[in-house]
Amino acid sequence: MSRPHPAPIPAQAGIGLRSHHFREILDSPPPVAWMETHPENYFGQGGAPLRILERIRTQYPLSFHGVGLSLGSTDPLDHAHLHKLKALIDRFEPAFVSEHLSWCSVGGRFFNDLLPLPYTEESLDHVCARIDEVQTVLKRSLLVENITRYLTWRESPLPEGVFMAEMVKRTGCGIALDLNNVYVNAVNFGLDPLVFLDAIPAEAVQEIHLAGFERFGRWLIDTHGRTVYPEVWSLYAWAIHHFGPRPTLIEWDTNLPALPLLVAQAAQADAVLGGCHADAV
Repeated sequence: MSRPHPAPIPAQAGIGLRSHHFREILDSPPPVAWMETHPENYFGQGGAPLRILERIRTQYPLSFHGVGLSLGSTDPLDHAHLHKLKALIDRFEPAFVSEHLSWCSVGGRFFNDLLPLPYTEESLDHVCARIDEVQTVLKRSLLVENITRYLTWRESPLPEGVFMAEMVKRTGCGIALDLNNVYVNAVNFGLDPLVFLDAIPAEAVQEIHLAGFERFGRWLIDTHGRTVYPEVWSLYAWAIHHFGPRPTLIEWDTNLPALPLLVAQAAQADAVLGGCHADAV
């Protein structure tokens, strides 16, 4: 099979590619503009997942959304992981490669979670150096995603949006803007989501993520296990008018639904994007 040329991702909606839906996607490709996948699922040598991804790549542009680089950790960067990622990027030529503004390892031991950094000058220096190192190896710009958090640090003087804007300025990276995460943090900690969004440089936002959360008492938990809430759709409409149309991902990782529901959520995002286009005319 010949390798496709790199394909840009349009300012339309895509869905997360999960093995649960492989067969259905191959048999009847859904009407979505692009697909996102976790590259760590394809680090093996050969096998069915890589063959399936090759087939899907001939029909859809791809975005890689990593979960294992632990950008904020004080452990050395895992160069074995990084070079596997580089090989996969060279093979599949995704339009975007993203990771999280988080840490998940210490002393070589990994947590099954994405943990928040304190927003300090020291953290900013550290994570910018790590992003520079990753971008040098990958030979491309990295998108960095804001995460949810369920605690705050005593010493965290920089607002999150200011921290990310400075990160972009220093490294030239882009932002994968997760609006569900923005909303969850705003509710949990009594923040104004628009203050965060106003601090983000519009030109840095190259991809937007939407997902579902769950309510547990007073807390919202980012589960990626249900449809997008109306409040997040409202924030999305504001963001699209503020930043302009952007490629938008429907993320769903737990309690995976039937594929038509994912496609319907993508169609809802496309309706918001189309409304923005109409307003701009």
